[in-house]
Amino acid sequence: MSTPLPTVPVLHSEWIKIRSLRGALGALAAVCVATAGIQMLTAALTRGAESGGIGDDPLLAAFYGINFGTIAAFAFGATAMASEFHNGALRTSLTAVPSRTRFYLSKMAVVGGLAFLAGQSAGLTAFIGGQAFMGRHALELGDEGTYRAIFGCGLYLTLMALLAAGLAAVLRSATVVLSLLIPFVLLVPFVLGSASEGAARFLPDRAGQAVMRMESPDGLGPWTGIGVLALWALVSMVGGWLEVRRRDA
Repeated sequence: MSTPLPTVPVLHSEWIKIRSLRGALGALAAVCVATAGIQMLTAALTRGAESGGIGDDPLLAAFYGINFGTIAAFAFGATAMASEFHNGALRTSLTAVPSRTRFYLSKMAVVGGLAFLAGQSAGLTAFIGGQAFMGRHALELGDEGTYRAIFGCGLYLTLMALLAAGLAAVLRSATVVLSLLIPFVLLVPFVLGSASEGAARFLPDRAGQAVMRMESPDGLGPWTGIGVLALWALVSMVGGWLEVRRRDA
C-alpha cells in the first residue's frame, strides 16, 4: 500500500487555515459577488444607451464588474498570506512543515486554486447575467472572443490574487499590500491613459484585460497581455518565496 504524497496533507492544512479566516472567505465570495453583481447592475442601468454598453469595446464592457472583483481578489490573496505573520502563526506552520518552500508553494497553490474557481464562476455569471439585460446589444455565448474572455476573466482574477499574495509575503501586511496595489493597479492606468502606446500598456491591469477585449488598442494580443500579468504575478511570488526563506519566523 503506497503512502500519500507528503504535499497532499500540506495542501489540506492550507485549505483548513484559509477556510477558518472569515476575512479571506468573505473576500473570496466577494470576487464573484462584486464582479457579477456590479456587472448586472451596470448592464441594467445602461441597457437604453445608444452603444449598449460602456466604452467602445462591447466584449470588455461585458466584464466591467471585474474592476471591483479585482479589489476582492487582492483582499483574498493578501489576507490569506498575511495571516501567517500574525500571532506566531508562521512558526506554527513551519513546525508542522519544516520545508519553507513546500509550505510556501502549497499556500500559493491553494490560494490560486480557490481564486481560479471563484474567478471562473464570476466570469461566467457576469457575462450571462449582464448580457441578459442588454437586449438587442447583447452578446451571445459563442460569439467571437466570448469563451476566451470568460476563461480569461477567471485567469485574470487568479493572477491578481497571486500577485497580492506574493507581495503580502514580502510586506507581511494585508493592509499595506492593499494600500499599494489598489492605487497602482486600478488608478495609475487611468492617470496614464494618454501613454497607452508606451510603458503604461505593460501595467498589470491594462495588460491582463487584453484577454477580454475584441481588439487591443495597445498592440498586446489577448494571450500576450495575460502573459505580462502572469510575469508580474511570478515576480511577486518569487519575491515572497525569497522573503519566506530568508526571514526569521
